[in-house]
Amino acid sequence: MKPRNAKSLRELTEAELVRLLEESQETLAKQRFQHSLKQLQDTAYLKILKKDIARMRTLINERRSSQI
Repeated sequence: MKPRNAKSLRELTEAELVRLLEESQETLAKQRFQHSLKQLQDTAYLKILKKDIARMRTLINERRSSQI
């Protein structure tokens, strides 16, 4: 899977970002579990997911701070 770029994430609404963030966090938890059981093939995917989650959190925080 390719990392999501900030440009495409900025086009989403805040509700879509929050939903996508929750899905990504669930996926990361599942992938970490598989990694601990030595069942994960693509370990680089963990790094991609963590960076995507950080991008989404940053965008959500930027939007919420600009509303104040």
